[in-house]
Amino acid sequence: MILEVQQKSTAPGVGILELRGKLLMGNDSRQVERAVEEWIKADVKRVIFDLGGVEMIDSTGVGIMVMCHAKLEKAGGSLRIAGAKGIIHDILHMTHVDRIVRIFETADEAGKNFRAA
Repeated sequence: MILEVQQKSTAPGVGILELRGKLLMGNDSRQVERAVEEWIKADVKRVIFDLGGVEMIDSTGVGIMVMCHAKLEKAGGSLRIAGAKGIIHDILHMTHVDRIVRIFETADEAGKNFRAA
């Protein structure tokens, strides 16, 4: 298995996607996009990607995050990223994802940011 995706909800209208493994090109990565689409349909438009368990990411993974951000914004929502460490954090900065999606140390911090906004 390349990627494990677990959906959680912490507050009304806020969803967390906990990702573990490798966010790489392939069908496993499409789970992320499908989960966001399901949440948008269910009126959950504030989503946190918890990348604490991600050990590898490629351009497809970065592209999926940017695409999910765009879909959420179009639906009137927003995306936050949490838990990115090491090379994952570096890749998000090198690809300028941090310029369009806010990045937090933890999912709790990202969730508090939603409530304050």
